[in-house]
Amino acid sequence: MASKDDHVGIEMVMGGDNNSSVSSKSNKDLKKHMVVFGEKVRRFPGLVWHTVWKVGRDDPRRVIHALKVGLSLTLVSLLYLMAPVFKGVGENAIWAVMTVVVVLEFTAGATLCKGLNRGLGTVLAGSLAFLFEYIANECGQVFRAVFIGAAVFVVGAAATYLRFFPYIKKNYDYGVVIFLLTFNLITVSSYRVENVLKIAHERFYTIAIGCGICLFMSLLIFPTWSGEDLHNSTVAKFEGLAKSIEACVNEYFNDQLMEVEVSLEKELEDPIYKGYKTVLDSKSTDEILALYASWEPRHSRHCYRFPWQQYVKLGAVLRQFGYTVVALHGCLQAEIQTPKSVRILFKDPCIRLAKEITIVVMELANSIKNRRHCSPEILSDHLHEALQDLNTAIKSQPRLFLGSNSNQSTNMLALAAAHARQKQEKDQGVSLTSVKTDSSAMLEWKTRRASEQSKENERKVLRPQLSKIAITSLEFSEALPFAAFASLLVDIVARLDNVIEEVEELGRIACFKEFNPGDEIIDVTCSKQQQDVTQNHLPSHGAD
Repeated sequence: MASKDDHVGIEMVMGGDNNSSVSSKSNKDLKKHMVVFGEKVRRFPGLVWHTVWKVGRDDPRRVIHALKVGLSLTLVSLLYLMAPVFKGVGENAIWAVMTVVVVLEFTAGATLCKGLNRGLGTVLAGSLAFLFEYIANECGQVFRAVFIGAAVFVVGAAATYLRFFPYIKKNYDYGVVIFLLTFNLITVSSYRVENVLKIAHERFYTIAIGCGICLFMSLLIFPTWSGEDLHNSTVAKFEGLAKSIEACVNEYFNDQLMEVEVSLEKELEDPIYKGYKTVLDSKSTDEILALYASWEPRHSRHCYRFPWQQYVKLGAVLRQFGYTVVALHGCLQAEIQTPKSVRILFKDPCIRLAKEITIVVMELANSIKNRRHCSPEILSDHLHEALQDLNTAIKSQPRLFLGSNSNQSTNMLALAAAHARQKQEKDQGVSLTSVKTDSSAMLEWKTRRASEQSKENERKVLRPQLSKIAITSLEFSEALPFAAFASLLVDIVARLDNVIEEVEELGRIACFKEFNPGDEIIDVTCSKQQQDVTQNHLPSHGAD
């Protein structure tokens, strides 16, 4: 017999083997992680350079804006660096630096909006604070403290309530915030500081210097106009919708229709999705651009106020138009698809109709881009002929849409009604069970409960399959997906009238030039700058 010490020795040896295997495995994992980390470190500089290069290549105006901000900060820093200037403004020169950081935006309209709001808020707050200071100085020390506290409360509450007014919130919200900040700084500090008037003057001068540098850089050094960005983004939205419609119809009639299961990454890379995504996400961008464009001095060549809000209305109509394109794209990913043998019957008229729709949308984009009215024959006879061809093709196949065997559908409905009656009778039979003894009734209830749960689980598994079988067994269901696709395509044609009406209204208000017979549709390509215009000009919403 083995002794107790022998068993202990064997366990120690086995434990040592296990520890050594675990240690070797952990060392391998550590080496693997070190190799992966070293590879990431080695690739990091190249990744950073690629990102920096791509951001500047997509829109060179970003590089120019960064250089302008750097130059502006350098200029306001001279208030500190140059001794004669520093003696004049003192430590309040930091307010000029803060003003440049906060006010200087990507577009001239955004800079004007924030700069003028900041200047107006500072002037009004300073004037009101000095008025209250003059009244408070005529009273005693105690009454002065009470008066300052009451003034801070009343002005703060009133100014905050004004921020809820839609017009104030839209145009002067930043100015009200600066008004509150400046008023409280001057009013409260005046109770302990004697020479507050001098401090306020110095701060006003430095803020004015900062705003002046920002306006100079935005308006005179390679200016970027919000109105021009809004104009270009509208053109890009038309072009994106045209490409989406054409690509969607071509994809629908391809030999290999896209799979139903589409990952998020593939969906984001889909050119059809990219075409209408900008339109769906454009509401807030259009409103901000229109607001900033209304502050810009350059409205039109004829010195009229350019109708930037009409671009916002046009964007709303385009979004309604884009929703139909989204639904058309959804037909490509439907659970039940029309067979290829049926789709091929309607391929030519649908592709022709999509081509005519694309021509109309591109003509609208071309008219806005060149600031001219649309062609009087924009809805040409070719579009109506394409609609007639599609209508004729659908009427030529009545069996696909109406069904040739009505008995089959009648039998399906009768079968469903019989199944419903059987279920009702079964439920009634269960509810009218006879009264038995407690033990037998409990045992029977448990058995029936278990069988019902098993049947319910089976029904949950089979219900989707039975639903698909029941749907596909109906003969006319083969053409239903295509009927939805064709209906959406015709609805796009109907919605073109609303879009054309808004474009013509824009041309009338903006005094677009008249259409000449020589103005033909040229290949209007959407530049990369137009595609990225909605991503690089949005301002920061801080209230510094």
